[in-house]
Amino acid sequence: MDRPRRTRPVLAALTAALLAVPGITALSSAARAADADLAQNGGFESGLDGWSCTAGTTVGSPVHSGGSALQATPAGSDNAQCAQTVTVQPDAQYTLSGYVRGSYVYLGASGTGTTDVSAWTQSAPDWQRLTTGFRTGPATTKVTIYTHGWYGTGAYYADDVSLVGPGASAGQPPAAPTGLTVTAVTSSSATLSWSAVTGATSYAVFRDGAKVQTASGTSATVTGLSPSTAYGFQVAAVNAAGESARSAAVTATTTAGSSGGTSQLPAHALVGYLHASFANGSGYTRLADVPDSWDVIDLAFGEPTSATSGDIRFTRCPVTECPNAESDADFKAAIRAKQAAGKKVLISIGGQNGQVQLTTTAARDAFVSSVSDIIDTYGLDGLDIDFEGHSLSLNADDTDFKNPKTPVIVNLISALKTLKARYGAKFVLTMAPETFFVQMGYQYYGTGKWGGQDPRCGAYLPVIYALRDDLTLLHVQDYNSGPIMGLDNQYHSMGGADFHIAMTDMLLTGFPVAGDPNNVFPPLRPDQVAIGMPASTNAGNGYVAPAEVVKTLDCLTKKSNCGSYPTHGTWPALRGLMTWSVNWDRYSNWEFQKTFDGYFG
Repeated sequence: MDRPRRTRPVLAALTAALLAVPGITALSSAARAADADLAQNGGFESGLDGWSCTAGTTVGSPVHSGGSALQATPAGSDNAQCAQTVTVQPDAQYTLSGYVRGSYVYLGASGTGTTDVSAWTQSAPDWQRLTTGFRTGPATTKVTIYTHGWYGTGAYYADDVSLVGPGASAGQPPAAPTGLTVTAVTSSSATLSWSAVTGATSYAVFRDGAKVQTASGTSATVTGLSPSTAYGFQVAAVNAAGESARSAAVTATTTAGSSGGTSQLPAHALVGYLHASFANGSGYTRLADVPDSWDVIDLAFGEPTSATSGDIRFTRCPVTECPNAESDADFKAAIRAKQAAGKKVLISIGGQNGQVQLTTTAARDAFVSSVSDIIDTYGLDGLDIDFEGHSLSLNADDTDFKNPKTPVIVNLISALKTLKARYGAKFVLTMAPETFFVQMGYQYYGTGKWGGQDPRCGAYLPVIYALRDDLTLLHVQDYNSGPIMGLDNQYHSMGGADFHIAMTDMLLTGFPVAGDPNNVFPPLRPDQVAIGMPASTNAGNGYVAPAEVVKTLDCLTKKSNCGSYPTHGTWPALRGLMTWSVNWDRYSNWEFQKTFDGYFG
């Protein structure tokens, strides 16, 4: 969480090192006579039709040919990418080319099924042709072509982009699969199998009418399900010509399982961080003065004695800094009073300045011991993990979020499981990652297959996945964030309901990690998810007015009042809202609390 008393770099600046700097790929062989240009509106004569751009427009000058060209302007947190998805044939050769001008301009293709490629120029004061080639994989039917600049380097231009190669087959989609059967269920998963379909290159799996997974074979395990719940499943066969009709539906009912401790919370909860160890412009708020509307109160923060020690200390704000701070005895009495009223009081570890890296088992054990001491000393209900900055990152060989190998990840998971086992079913475990560490994993995970990406990207995913049955609440910080791609493959930016809707939909729907349809981060239960928002403009970038908060909740819980983002479900059991912070909300006359109370009662 951001402490306004210190300058915090905007989270999106982390993306400046996200992408590998690609080399120029060798020019492919000349296109065959039967090949065609598959790029739509590659000359930008129809505006941006067919393209999805984060910061682009069309201009009449300069142009390479025709009457229009693309102009896009990167920012500190955005490389101004313009992209389109093109239907291609499997195992076929393609040549991508285009004309660009400006500094550090890229032209590339992703999702090729083989090696993704790009070409770039460091400086092109006049129009320069970029070209590269690739061969599609044996099951590849779509690729994404793109052009982008580099962060903060000024406007670039692109024109006459073409993708030359064989067009999509005019054949027929395969027949619908038969023999769909439920072969196994657990409290959170269902395993399906079906008969192979001639001509199918992959299969789409649907849960209650929504596509949730792509399988290359004739079986799939759908995870992220709720205990004791019936789900309907169908499967469709897919090839280059399209998707078949869906199979007959089957029903799978999951077994009973752990509730993750959420039964101790109200149906809809308001979560807030209380500045307990420091002061800033919002003023100190005594715990006893926090209104009853707040269901979970996170004491901010416990911080380590050093980044790698694992030794966490919670030091209350001294009276020299917080003249109205209560005594330890009154503080502990206020905790007991809140608990008697059904509220949960947690220690939050980390924050902006509290970098925690459990690089060794000794640090892991120190973390467990010191956090336990804090919980026991103050009689707290549990723990909030607010690791930011460089606390979590992935080693270069750590590519599977379901089976992490990086010590800081493995040791954190082990420590949290130990604490959960020590305190039992009523132990409340929450997490407050930033979007960079969660939703950005839809595009990028760690350093990437070919290296060069920011190793922190998506680094929370293995922790959330490993603790999903113990996790009470995940409230991602939907603030201090750069643009993030949603499941609609469009970038979404802070400042309105659309951003919160898109980010939350990703958590409740699940998503393929780094775009791999066979490596899906499964959805969380709606009762495990709260939406993180700043309480005011003083609290952090990304503040939205109460009307936008209401629009967000309407769309996600009622599927009404939605904007342009197409959600993948309706979740009336969404747990609620989180904010940074109680103090800043008090400073703003409790605007955030009043919005929550007005909506949920």
